[in-house]
Amino acid sequence: MSEWHVEWVPDPGQWGTLPPEGILGVQNLPEAVGRIGLRPGDPVYVRPDGTVDTGLLDFVRSKEFRNLERESKRNYATDIRILLEFLSSRGASWREATEQDLADFRDWRCRAPENPQRIGGTKWNREAAAFTKLFKWGKVYPLPVDVSRREDRAADSVSARVSWLTPRTWGLWSNVGLRGHTRAGVAAPGWESRTEIRNTSFVQLLLSSGLRRQEGGSLLTFELPAQRLRHGRYLHGRIAGAVTRSKNTRTFYTSMDAIGQVEAYVQSERAWAIQRAQETGAYDRLPMMRLVTKVTRGLKPKVEWVGADGVVGGQDLNRLGWRERQWLFLEGPDGPEPAWLWLTEQGLPMDPDRWNGVFRNANLRCEEVLLTEEERKVERRFRLADVRGKTPYATPHAARHSMALYMLILLNELFESRYGLTKKDRRDFALLFGDPWWLVKTVLGHVDVETTKRHYLAPVSHLQLESILAAAETTEEGKDVENLDDVFSQLARETAGIQDIDTLVGVAS
Repeated sequence: MSEWHVEWVPDPGQWGTLPPEGILGVQNLPEAVGRIGLRPGDPVYVRPDGTVDTGLLDFVRSKEFRNLERESKRNYATDIRILLEFLSSRGASWREATEQDLADFRDWRCRAPENPQRIGGTKWNREAAAFTKLFKWGKVYPLPVDVSRREDRAADSVSARVSWLTPRTWGLWSNVGLRGHTRAGVAAPGWESRTEIRNTSFVQLLLSSGLRRQEGGSLLTFELPAQRLRHGRYLHGRIAGAVTRSKNTRTFYTSMDAIGQVEAYVQSERAWAIQRAQETGAYDRLPMMRLVTKVTRGLKPKVEWVGADGVVGGQDLNRLGWRERQWLFLEGPDGPEPAWLWLTEQGLPMDPDRWNGVFRNANLRCEEVLLTEEERKVERRFRLADVRGKTPYATPHAARHSMALYMLILLNELFESRYGLTKKDRRDFALLFGDPWWLVKTVLGHVDVETTKRHYLAPVSHLQLESILAAAETTEEGKDVENLDDVFSQLARETAGIQDIDTLVGVAS
């Protein structure tokens, strides 16, 4: 037996019913786990013989691992488990691993024809980073693998898994996957979704703002943008640094239409979920609740609260991570209500990573509606390209990519002379505000414009501004292109990776 297991420390209130006699001689397991320094979401490695590996427990509690984001912890821990199983099959512990062991492991993971689940360069580089962190912490020298060494990194790594959907394709995906429409564009008989407004408004918010899943999914009700830009259809707000990848607070922009949809959700589905939770006493049973008493404004807004135990506290809003935000409640007309914007059907805060499941289910429904029964019988990874191309596929991050592509093309249209800007006007505009690449970079919150070009806008990164605009002028048949849909359609035909209705086999017909 060489199978290792990883157990995850549950969040407060998610331990379930524990036996009164305790577990493994421990009467209060959650308290004991917290006492040794483990946090919610931390991994616990269980050896093949069923015992906990105390050495890896020390690694999990170390500053090298503890300071990682929760999602990074989960990814790294999962990667390390696979290596542990490989080493166990050789009768070796991770402290005894050699460069030859890691070379053999890499060959199996990435190149061996016998391995039916080989990984690519991007995945290997992430695994190598996890192993390097473990070996350096454990002082295993010489390092069996070091992600900083060129020979230990994959040459075929793609820095980001990027996908783009054109606006029309997002409409198709939302209608079929989230609203339950049929191929004919009408609601399917018997379709019922108690979270349809929540799901569609979240997608529209991401598409409009370019926020990441955790950024948009961690918003509080009083963080919704309310200040309208002068002479425009957009509002702007602030995203707290604690929920961003860079840990830097930044301004974000979103359309009035998107905010209108969110407000419709707040007044309907969200209000009903809160009412049900209050009637069933769900909030009274929460292990942690902080009732907000004051929210200051300005560049450094602060939240003040009083806990269920009567203890008064406060913190800068920008320093509150997503877990602490779920503890914040506001006093409503019928009792405390979550300050967290996105709620489950039970009226409880919805963890940001649960949006992956919403998108996954929408993708599956698109396959169910747009593929034939025979096509669906073939396992997804074995389907031919023309079959896979019949259905749109979306992720939360694809909304961010798509927003960047849309914004770039829209800004290029602004630069185009047909809108009355001469070459001098365009040069002056660029000097004042930067070119479209720089503007998109700013909206996305990237530090380097090359990141924007290389990762998020790869399909058009090789094009100059004039090239994109030239594509907007005429089609292959010499006809004028009248709107942005035609621009996107032409780009989808000429570049890889962009999903558009016209390129989805069988959908356009």
